[in-house]
Amino acid sequence: MMITRLHEKPVNPPRIRSTGTELAIGVILALLLVQSVAAAPVAPLVVAAGDSSPATKARANYTCDGFDDQVEIQAALAALPNDGTVVLSEGTFNCSGNIIAPAAGVTLMGQGPEKTSLEFSRNGILNVSEEYVTLEGFRIAGSGYVNASTNTTLDLGQWLGVLTVYASHAKIHNVTGTADASIQAVFLLLHNPNVYAPTLEDVEFVNCRAVDTGTYGFLHNAWGSENTTIKNVRYENCAAINCGRNGAFNPWVTGFDFAELNNMDGLRVTDCLAEGSLESGFHFEWNPAKRDCVFINCTSRNNGQKPSPDDYLLGDPDFFGAGFHLPGGQVSLVNCRAEENGAFGFFVINPDGMLLYNCTESGTGRDSAIAEPISYCILQSLPVSRNPSIVMDHCRSLDSNGWALFVCGTNNALVREFIMTNPAGIGGIGAILGCPSSKLPVNSTIDAGISNSTIDLIASGDRPQILVYIVNNRNVTYSGKVVSDAARPVAVEWTLAGGANLTGLEVLPASSTA
Repeated sequence: MMITRLHEKPVNPPRIRSTGTELAIGVILALLLVQSVAAAPVAPLVVAAGDSSPATKARANYTCDGFDDQVEIQAALAALPNDGTVVLSEGTFNCSGNIIAPAAGVTLMGQGPEKTSLEFSRNGILNVSEEYVTLEGFRIAGSGYVNASTNTTLDLGQWLGVLTVYASHAKIHNVTGTADASIQAVFLLLHNPNVYAPTLEDVEFVNCRAVDTGTYGFLHNAWGSENTTIKNVRYENCAAINCGRNGAFNPWVTGFDFAELNNMDGLRVTDCLAEGSLESGFHFEWNPAKRDCVFINCTSRNNGQKPSPDDYLLGDPDFFGAGFHLPGGQVSLVNCRAEENGAFGFFVINPDGMLLYNCTESGTGRDSAIAEPISYCILQSLPVSRNPSIVMDHCRSLDSNGWALFVCGTNNALVREFIMTNPAGIGGIGAILGCPSSKLPVNSTIDAGISNSTIDLIASGDRPQILVYIVNNRNVTYSGKVVSDAARPVAVEWTLAGGANLTGLEVLPASSTA
């Protein structure tokens, strides 16, 4: 090989005699040529829908007829080399059975959710049980799922999704899905050791949507007793809309459920929307452990469509009605919004290192039939290890239809510059900081409404008779400003040892700031 230096003549390489050395170089070049050919990208296999254009069918490797189309798709997937791609044409693929990624590294790609549709019937699902599988650019729909042995609806003890991911390192991009109320979820991330034994981890959903479903939009779950922690899952620009709003698989259908029977370790949810769910928009169940879960720029709107029961008690585990349902664990919300949700904007219980930063609530309790709507509900019934247990920094409640803030049984809370504006209140009270023993959660081991905490707030409004009610406090320091023409802008009752230090809290009539 000649090397040319600037401003120098090329140096002619020495001539090689026609010997064994020349033959060896030829062999090496031939081997490199073979390797380069082997490394060349493999052309994708194209599957045409039965209703695609004649031109598309003419170019396709496989052509469907509109019946049992999973057969042709499965054949194309089976014919792929490692890391190969199957491309689905525009049109509708009617699938009466499963589509299963047969090997690691394969890609199934459509022309976009508006152009390519997979319609599943007869218990058909799209099954990802191999690693490094990519799904991109199509719509999925499932209906009419039954228990094969009894010909009735699916057993609640079983869990299936129209798209079920069992294996790690999966990518689901630009997929829109829907389903009726006969299946547990549209998108299901499931650890099942009978299918995939290692820890389920590193799965991402980008630009995915579950719309107008009779079931959960996005659901995480686990079977078995080992590896039930799901790790490092990412959602970006995803949406769950009207999940369970018009008919539901069960009474607890949510938009996103990140921890059902599984622990959750490492979750990133960015720029996502939950809207119109039967129950919570973004949801964790009570018992699973949650660690390093972060939400950024997420909106939960108009969720909690289910009416509250007549005998509803605050924190009833059979009723959620929340924009964000956050029972325990290390969960952080940054720049998140809860708008016009049913019972709660943000519901938090037993926080153990939780952060709400620059979050906004507005219009919680849009339905007057909801019992005791609360914009920010912070409950603690068990001791937690972290100090502070929860940090609320620069959060806002705007025009709540109930209590703007309810903090009960909470230890080591840090609230900085909480802004509450014009709450309607409940029972003539706009916000309750602390609670009588009668209001503490069932089986609570906490004996004070708030203890060992710091609360800084800016409150205004005069709809309730008492704007801020401080009760059952122990060693709590208050600061900030209350501006109100309410009959009692701030009321303090029944404080314990150390009480409530109000020296830093300024109380002014609204007329003084006009």
